[in-house]
Amino acid sequence: MGFFSSSTQTIPIAGDIPTHIAVIMDGNGRWARKRFLPRVAGHKRGVETVRTLVKKCAEIQVKYLTLFAFSSENWRRPEEEVSFLMGLFMDALQREVAKLHENNIRLILIGDRSKFGDALVKQIAHAEQLTTKNTGLTLTIAANYGGRWDMLQAMNKMQLSNPAKAGKFQEQDIAQYLSTQYAPEPDLFIRTGGETRISNFLLWQLAYTELYFTDVLWPDFDDQAFAKAIQSFQQRERRFGRTSEQLKAPSDA
Repeated sequence: MGFFSSSTQTIPIAGDIPTHIAVIMDGNGRWARKRFLPRVAGHKRGVETVRTLVKKCAEIQVKYLTLFAFSSENWRRPEEEVSFLMGLFMDALQREVAKLHENNIRLILIGDRSKFGDALVKQIAHAEQLTTKNTGLTLTIAANYGGRWDMLQAMNKMQLSNPAKAGKFQEQDIAQYLSTQYAPEPDLFIRTGGETRISNFLLWQLAYTELYFTDVLWPDFDDQAFAKAIQSFQQRERRFGRTSEQLKAPSDA
């Protein structure tokens, strides 16, 4: 499996449709609370939004969609909610993987799997294996994932693989060891729910990503809300360190 270059080393090709979209799906609990429902009802409804977004990304030919499902810090939540989320994740995998496969969608999970139960680990492996040769949208689920964890595990693997090069590593060396080495860096980052922070998500990969924050709660993030995010992206000037004048110059590549 190949890996993509860094946006600080080369200038990515910028198009009207993001090649890679990364999303923090925030607001499930507040959506439920507004309706006097338990938090778990919001998480259930959020799964439907995932299904809708995956379909829409495939339609507009987004190549990579990465969803932050469960952070390494989410274990701090109440035990009953964590248990429900793990069960919901397992159930979603069992119900959705066949549909993903039928639609030529590849599924990958990134994150530390050591805290997951054996049944969930096996289900993840089955889903990844089943869809591994699919060539449409690549759907990545980040679960028990943290950006700092990602960088640390990448550096550890890099040093173990190249001990003689210790102290002489370059930025491009780490790319092949990151969890997302199979995908280009995100073009667009979306966070729903009104919060305006990255929350330890893809810290390395978001170096030159366009950030979009919306007050819309995740269960309400429909096609119209997604269209607004795409429209915002299309209005950005992606300079990657260059000037506006350079972008307008005929000789600019």
